[in-house]
Amino acid sequence: MPTVQAWTGRETRALRQALRMSIRDFAENLGVSERTVSKWEAGRDAVQPRPEMQAALDTVLSRAGDGAGDRFVAATSRTDLVDSRFGARYQVQSHKFIPAYTGASAAAKLAAQDAFHPRPHEWLEVSIAGVPHAEGTCTAHLFACGVVVLHLSQELHFSTLASLAAWRYASYEQDLPWAADQVARLLSPTRSTDHAAPEYVLSMYVLQEPAWSGAELETALRLMSLPSVLVNRRAHPFPEPVGDDVERRLLAQGFDQPSIQPFGVHGLSVGYASWAGMAYHALSPEQALVIDDLVSCEVDVQMLWAYCRHIQRQVEDGQDPAMPREFGWRFLRAAHSRLTTARARETSQHCMMREAALSTSGLPERLTQAQTALRETAALSGRVNT
Repeated sequence: MPTVQAWTGRETRALRQALRMSIRDFAENLGVSERTVSKWEAGRDAVQPRPEMQAALDTVLSRAGDGAGDRFVAATSRTDLVDSRFGARYQVQSHKFIPAYTGASAAAKLAAQDAFHPRPHEWLEVSIAGVPHAEGTCTAHLFACGVVVLHLSQELHFSTLASLAAWRYASYEQDLPWAADQVARLLSPTRSTDHAAPEYVLSMYVLQEPAWSGAELETALRLMSLPSVLVNRRAHPFPEPVGDDVERRLLAQGFDQPSIQPFGVHGLSVGYASWAGMAYHALSPEQALVIDDLVSCEVDVQMLWAYCRHIQRQVEDGQDPAMPREFGWRFLRAAHSRLTTARARETSQHCMMREAALSTSGLPERLTQAQTALRETAALSGRVNT
């Protein structure tokens, strides 16, 4: 009987199919939920079940009959052959940004707690705190204006781009409820009611060990920035990777979309941004942007996006948006200027990266709309007072 050194979602799926069991029957056999099995399989190489589940899968495999064992060996062997045609596995650092509105009052109370520590910021008071996560490291960036941005970092290894794309969509299903729980936990001591649950996740991928070079590397980064073309989003219960032939064809023929904006510098880096996220690889690490530069930019962009979204939500509910005076329309005007105007000592790489993040996020337009709404409210309030 074959053995498995470490079970991942890929081997788990191969075992279930070799046993010719449904997800429901397989889950019952292991004593877990159907959703857990679906999450394993959708995550493929990036997901490893807990140690007790590793042992349970070993037991199931050891009890499989000869026919099932042969099918399992054949399936895992075919997987290895398919992967080898793409070359070596690549390493990518996934960064997810999940913002939520907390309200300025709650933010001030949270910042005063021991868990939070001030973080240097050019133009706004910010505090940070660690947030526990089972599969990565997470930091909460708490802004005085009343927004918290959870930054989740995970180290991943894949053999195909489609596997990364499928993992992204599957993990988002877990990220949002997890983030909502974490925000609620952070806010529990403040008894805040004026907050909104996280609405979206934005991803950025920093490619550290590529499996491509030349034109294929450029194409791979474009696909990472806009991965929807690599998954079948109609698959149930989670989106599944497209066929291997689709990925090979895209890598060979090239892939580009008008919505993808480049921000790399020839010979130094390769970078692309789209509405779905960013992808970056440093060709010359000593001269390229560092990860902290990329993260800081996206944290600021997502903070302001969530802040403007809260104002938009009030307008759509038929209210005159009310925000603290120090974070009113003048605050948004200053934020717009700081984000869209190059600094004296800023490099061209920083400028290009910031412009790409802003233009693909649609934030400048949202800042203008929110600023207008707050100015109208302020003007109306002035007329009422007089």
